[in-house]
Amino acid sequence: MLPLPGSPSASWAMYRTRLAAVFRGADPRVCLAFWLFGLINNVLYVIILSAALDLVGPTVPKGVVLLCDVIPSFFMKLCAPYFIHIIPYPLRIILMSILSAVGMLLIALTPAYTDGGTIATKMAGVVLASSSSGIGELSFLALTHYYGKFSLASWGSGTGGAGLIGAGAYALATTSIGLSSKDTLFASAFLPIVMLTSFFVILPLGPLKRRAARNDTRRPATNEDETSPHTDTEDREAEEEGLLQAGGSPNDQKQATRTPHSPTASFLQNLRRSRSLFFPYMLPLLLVYIAEYTINQGVSPTLLFPLPSTPFYHYRAFYPTYNAIYQSGVFISRSSTPFIRIHHLYLPSLLQCVNLAVLILQALFDFIPSVWIVFAIIFWEGLLGGAVYVNTFAEISDKVRQEEREFSLGAVTVSDSAGICVAGFVGMVLEVGLCGWQVRRGKDWCNQI
Repeated sequence: MLPLPGSPSASWAMYRTRLAAVFRGADPRVCLAFWLFGLINNVLYVIILSAALDLVGPTVPKGVVLLCDVIPSFFMKLCAPYFIHIIPYPLRIILMSILSAVGMLLIALTPAYTDGGTIATKMAGVVLASSSSGIGELSFLALTHYYGKFSLASWGSGTGGAGLIGAGAYALATTSIGLSSKDTLFASAFLPIVMLTSFFVILPLGPLKRRAARNDTRRPATNEDETSPHTDTEDREAEEEGLLQAGGSPNDQKQATRTPHSPTASFLQNLRRSRSLFFPYMLPLLLVYIAEYTINQGVSPTLLFPLPSTPFYHYRAFYPTYNAIYQSGVFISRSSTPFIRIHHLYLPSLLQCVNLAVLILQALFDFIPSVWIVFAIIFWEGLLGGAVYVNTFAEISDKVRQEEREFSLGAVTVSDSAGICVAGFVGMVLEVGLCGWQVRRGKDWCNQI
């Protein structure tokens, strides 16, 4: 018996049909592997930030941890796209796992902060973990070039989940379970094993093996290749086989098989590619990250209300709640590309700048009547930030020429780390200025956090 139109069973059947259509062709192993890549690559960054107070103590600005957690990643993303292709993906995964594990062990096993030397040692561990994360982001995003759109969507969802899972797991371990910060950080040093398992056990490695074979013996383009239309399946197979390495048109690819590029020529070619990526992709991603991390680090600690009008008993509760709400929005939007695509990247970036302006004005003039409205704005901030991130790379996958796509996906990652670096410096100054403004007007709540 067929379900009646408009009945719950009919609606559910229609939803399942649409869902099946959205995910048609998705390989569960690829989706799981890339989701875990995104989760593990980003979760250590979140755990380190969650442990900032425990790492440096109450007298050292927490922005120091943010900058040590971001600047090495930024420099890796800035420089590595021009030479990282020399290192095979399997070796990269092993190196990243070692760097992450050693960094977290260095953080965990260094004695509690007693002097500048111990803090410096802990920050050295943060630098190692951050460097691994930077290499990981540009490598895994470049790797999606060989595994199709669902790998990118899964990576984005995993990175969004890292915010929720990392912060939640650290809080759960150190409060409800009762583990010390040292024990929690020590346990997290073993998380890179999940990354190794995802790559060497879960992920189908056939596309990379075919790519390695093609790098040894390139197939020259034929007249038929140059003129015949490709189906989506053929294009995907071409990507998986790694045919898209040297830049240019099919004729350029034919020439590339005869005259290999010198390292200098390849570097200059990639430098030209980077310049062409700046305005359509790098700038909107840079803007959205400057705006949202300035909100998170510099403005949200001053977005406080009288406790009786809020669900909180302590002013210290505002900041982690804002962070959890923000991460929820990021997770939802980074998981949304199979359902919703945003092609005009500047619009959400500019809307994020509007969020920044509104919340700065709120910190200055206190015109929003309820904390629940601020909760909604923070959630909206997370939605916008996650949407720009994942749709930037989805647009690159759709619009950048196939032979330039792998490099482009890796090179554009520098924008998010650059935005966080800028926001880290701006946020430290802005938080002090906004808090001082509030104290001078009789509201010393920001000093009670």
